[in-house]
Amino acid sequence: MKFAPGPDPAFPYFDVNDRFSFPPPETWEGNIIAVGGNLSPGMLLSAYEQGIFPWYGPGDPLLWQSPDPRMVIFPEKLHISRSMRKIFEKKHFTITFNGDFAAVIRGCAEAERSGQDGTWIDSDIISAYTELHRLGWAHSAEAYLNEELAGGCYGIRIGNAFFGESMFAKESNASKTAFISLAVNLFMNGVSFIDCQIPSAHLSSLGGEEMLRKDFLELLKTQ
Repeated sequence: MKFAPGPDPAFPYFDVNDRFSFPPPETWEGNIIAVGGNLSPGMLLSAYEQGIFPWYGPGDPLLWQSPDPRMVIFPEKLHISRSMRKIFEKKHFTITFNGDFAAVIRGCAEAERSGQDGTWIDSDIISAYTELHRLGWAHSAEAYLNEELAGGCYGIRIGNAFFGESMFAKESNASKTAFISLAVNLFMNGVSFIDCQIPSAHLSSLGGEEMLRKDFLELLKTQ
């Protein structure tokens, strides 16, 4: 079956209190779990609750993914390097939470990323996650330098789990400062772990560790 690019306009809309059942984990093969659907609030929340998130490129249909392995940061493993501690001590950046979600997600969409042609954060993603922010599920952290937005990050909180989505920086260390500040705040307010999705050296440097997908899904059930 051939799918049209992006979300399917004919697919049913799921309100924030509605839920959609994705294929059960025992049927999963590879990282792509499902194709199609839309980015309505209930659809997105259903995906995160089941360890799945949307990730697709320009011209692709809506792809729902669950990588194996997964990268997670636990409170006791969050790593703040000596150089980053100095930045915090000097109060180089001014940090806010949920101060300008729209600007943060736009900044993430516009950021150039090594090895990537274009961005998965298109207008549909921006609209969908901005709506989740309005509904109280999506959260951002902003790093300001001289009253200008220098970097930030955003993600979704469901129960005691936080699902990190993306970050950007216009100034060196701005995204790290925003992310670490948000992580500390989340952990102080009951979050048990931060899902970083795809393993990377950058996330490992912040304390991320790899988990088998099956172990991540078991962890998710406890939140």
